[in-house]
Amino acid sequence: MSKQVKQLDRVIIRFAGDSGDGMQLTGDRFTQESAAWGNDLSTLPNFPAEIRAPQGTLPGVSSFQVHFADHDILTPGDAPDVLVAMNPAALKANLGDLPKGAAIIVDTHDFTTRNLTKAGYAANPLEDDSLAEFAVHELDLTGMTVEAVKEFGLSRKDAARAKNMFALGLLSWMYGRPTETTVAFLEKRFAKVPDIRDANIMAFNKGWHFGETTEAFVVSYEVKPAPMPPGTYRNITGNLALAYGLVAGGVQSGLPVFLGSYPITPASDILHELSKHKGFGVTTLQAEDEIAGIGAAIGASFAGHLGVTTTSGPGIALKSEALGLAVMTELPLLVIDVQRGGPSTGLPTKTEQADLLQAMFGRNGESPVPIVAPQSPGDCFDAALEAVRIAITYRTPVMLLSDGMLANGSEPWRIPEVAELPEIDPKFATETNHTTTDKTGEEKAEFWPYLRDEETLARPWAIPGTPGLEHRIGGLEKGDGHGNISYDPANHDFMVRTRQAKVDRIADSLPPLEVDDPSGAAKVLVLGWGSTYGPIGAGVRRVRKAGYHVAQVHLRHLNPFPNDLGEILKRYDKVLIPEMNLGQLSLLLRGKYLVDAIGYNQVNGMPLKAAALADAIGTLVGEAEGIEVELVATDAKTKEARR
Repeated sequence: MSKQVKQLDRVIIRFAGDSGDGMQLTGDRFTQESAAWGNDLSTLPNFPAEIRAPQGTLPGVSSFQVHFADHDILTPGDAPDVLVAMNPAALKANLGDLPKGAAIIVDTHDFTTRNLTKAGYAANPLEDDSLAEFAVHELDLTGMTVEAVKEFGLSRKDAARAKNMFALGLLSWMYGRPTETTVAFLEKRFAKVPDIRDANIMAFNKGWHFGETTEAFVVSYEVKPAPMPPGTYRNITGNLALAYGLVAGGVQSGLPVFLGSYPITPASDILHELSKHKGFGVTTLQAEDEIAGIGAAIGASFAGHLGVTTTSGPGIALKSEALGLAVMTELPLLVIDVQRGGPSTGLPTKTEQADLLQAMFGRNGESPVPIVAPQSPGDCFDAALEAVRIAITYRTPVMLLSDGMLANGSEPWRIPEVAELPEIDPKFATETNHTTTDKTGEEKAEFWPYLRDEETLARPWAIPGTPGLEHRIGGLEKGDGHGNISYDPANHDFMVRTRQAKVDRIADSLPPLEVDDPSGAAKVLVLGWGSTYGPIGAGVRRVRKAGYHVAQVHLRHLNPFPNDLGEILKRYDKVLIPEMNLGQLSLLLRGKYLVDAIGYNQVNGMPLKAAALADAIGTLVGEAEGIEVELVATDAKTKEARR
């Protein structure tokens, strides 16, 4: 059958089903195929917190969204062009996100009365006109899969589990994805169970051939590769990039990396990945609790290693006392917080940015800690290296704020050349640094652990066992220079101010902020941090495309703020700060710069949507310029939202 091939510039696909239907695997494989093809892409996995959520129910729906394009994109997309729904619950849970005209590929096999009732349907939506505004393809994916793999003698239950591969094969045909990577993956993954391996490969190939031969699909689509700077690329998640950044930080500083960590969603993958890299001098300890994890990491830093601990928000609460100890002892330490919905246990598998104030102030006493935040999955690598640089150079614990969207999402990442990576010199103390005179007038060489570098105010880092550099550190206040315990009020005031000044000096090492203001005529600045970078960038693009002026700045360093931030804020009449919290960065900027920051806030466990954010930006631009802003024509609005 001769079929039409239609060119598209971008597509958003969402795979949805029960948490046991393999939707995360299916989405990941489609993503890898798209990466191999050379598309730019961005992904959004979304799954229940339960390991095996109630089957067939709305809370049990797991989904994976992938946005791929022939040009640079910034987000996983607001609304899917295609929904693959494996059961009634998957259809109902995701239907509200679909724009009119979207395609729905639905597995009809599980649309039984019982499953419809569990999903909250009073009637079968496939049999009434409730889906009339969509292009619905009703397919018995389960039945076709069972028939396709019957030669392998599997039970019906095991055979039906391959339906996700049948769906993947069909979608791979529809969008011209290369199939070799998926076949190779299945051969490797199920190498020890040949029947399961062969059944999954068969289901995948049958799905592809079904698309090629059926009359149900008369059009396939092509999304050409995206132009990218020269280099070697791979698809990477934020947690994987962060782990690689820590390994690179150890190599570039010449320090062994020690990770003390207690598993917690969504940070556990960092522990899993780092445990594979013993060859790079990485040691991992799965501690019995959060407190033990950071305690071991501090001990490793005292011993001259690069101490790291990873967790999410609830774990930061448990680590706060030990983090104060690291502030007092002034040892390099990386504390990585992969933020999730809170408070308490909250939403373990959903994303949020609500730990910023905890990172700033969540310790007793005046205990300043530098804060670094990556903006995309690939940027987690560079953010980790930057956190390592600051921790080692300034002898301080550093908080790195990632989040669930960055941790689990993925994008193409250009693998850097080793020569591009910064060198980080730990500058260990190797000799005494102070001379005292005893009562007899005899001079004596000593090591003072709190004498400071004039430029950075960092204290010397002496590895225990270095001859002549014996010293004590601990949680009680230290005397300036000599480091002995001191209860003197004036000394305490001086040391508190010195520790703050040390963190403040980090700003002198930061490059100028990049202000994205092409016209130079913008009156509105959109300022963000962390994973809001993608939605903000996409929203700003839409406003500019409509002919209006808006500027954008994104912060990597949240403590201290860059030196030029205050001057930049003064240039604009209005400042909009989108955050996945109730206005934490807005609060900090209002307090420090007295700027009337306007918050755009969302705390629903999901990323910001670019289209809605663009509307908010447009409204603010209209107020600042005294005009009425129309972003897109009515007939284009649906298409724009789908981007």
